[in-house]
Amino acid sequence: MKNQKVALITGAGQGIGLEIARSLLETGSHVILNDLEQGLTEEAVASLSGAGKGSVFGCAGDSASEEVISEMVEMAMRHFGHIDQVVANAGITLFGNFLDYSREDFFEVVRINQAGTFFLTQAAARIMKRQPDGGSILLTSSVTAHQSHENLAAYAMSKAAVEMLAKNLVLELAPFGIRINTVAPGATMTERTTSDPNYIGTWSKLTPLGRPASTTDIAAAAVFLLSDGARHITGQTLVVDGGWTSISPSPYA
Repeated sequence: MKNQKVALITGAGQGIGLEIARSLLETGSHVILNDLEQGLTEEAVASLSGAGKGSVFGCAGDSASEEVISEMVEMAMRHFGHIDQVVANAGITLFGNFLDYSREDFFEVVRINQAGTFFLTQAAARIMKRQPDGGSILLTSSVTAHQSHENLAAYAMSKAAVEMLAKNLVLELAPFGIRINTVAPGATMTERTTSDPNYIGTWSKLTPLGRPASTTDIAAAAVFLLSDGARHITGQTLVVDGGWTSISPSPYA
């Protein structure tokens, strides 16, 4: 079984996380995916069954919960005996003007985006450090960690923290053969963004390459960073935004 990698992915019921799961299955990895909603988790597993060379299992629940993180790790070890790839993709975006932003919303963003990412990484690394081949961890950030975006102060702060986590953990994880990187998507067509009829038009004008990203664009970058092809890359952030951060025009302008 060790010849096939085993991946844990949070926030994978739809959108970018689901497409990363699909891509990893196609490369031969087994996948244990998580989403907050039981229904979305079950739908994702059903849609991915038979999609690749690997098998897929679902684990629904709050990705920042100690119990859910432990359940995902236990599921991987019970079925396969190792964990090779982790994608801490789950996150929450709560828009709000800085001067009016509530403590409740702030701490929820921090809990899910920062604490959930931190403790999933910790749990997986404790397994990976005992493995001869270590492992590869990928955190999901955002272009808002690099450029200002109105009404996203708390979210942007949380994503910048995620990038610094990856950079900082190089010191502690590299000795065990564990790589950790971050992917920072820009405007991307997902179930959430397609509900805005102006989204694709607005971001096609603002993006130098002429369109927002697809989920497959982000997944391709994610799979590369997780793969052996990136075996000498760690502590880095790959921005996938069609060039937006190079010029950074605001959608509110």
